[in-house]
Amino acid sequence: MAKLFSIRPSITFKGRSFKGLRGWAGKPLHPPLTDIPVAAYFLVALFDLASLLLGSDSATAHDLYAGAGWLLLAGFVVSIPTALTGFWDWLKSTPPGTQAWRTANWHMAVMLTATAIVIVNLLIRPSGATATATGFVTILSLLAGGLVSFGATYGGSLVYDYGFNVETSGDHPVWHESQEDVFPGSH
Repeated sequence: MAKLFSIRPSITFKGRSFKGLRGWAGKPLHPPLTDIPVAAYFLVALFDLASLLLGSDSATAHDLYAGAGWLLLAGFVVSIPTALTGFWDWLKSTPPGTQAWRTANWHMAVMLTATAIVIVNLLIRPSGATATATGFVTILSLLAGGLVSFGATYGGSLVYDYGFNVETSGDHPVWHESQEDVFPGSH
């Protein structure tokens, strides 16, 4: 009877070279770290918007706003190692002048902008037993949630369109070094 599952090769570190902040060959650190800030900032936007719409007299609005504050802080804390590992990926494995490099530059610019907005949001968020979202805080949360979702699209494109930092079983990357932008379906 044929085996139904292949488990061990996917989770083993044996035979994988360690690449510092980049992780291990075939097991990079940056991509899994991105999930926390992306999800957190997206949920913060929804929670703050709901808090604002429910109004300052609502206990639910306060609970949503308080939850959003903790989510924002958690997302920011995890964004620090996420940014460090992403920067190290960019520095060590992105050949300048390539389409992957230009896309990584845009991804980084969008994500750093989102992070700057999150820092401002954390610093100005009103606190207290009955605090709810203000219009300005909600705008910042919506901007951060939108930008991080937009930036994640480019990070995903790096992996899925260009195979950036994906170690294939062959001897070459799945993307090609070029000054020309190559679109899906073109050669």
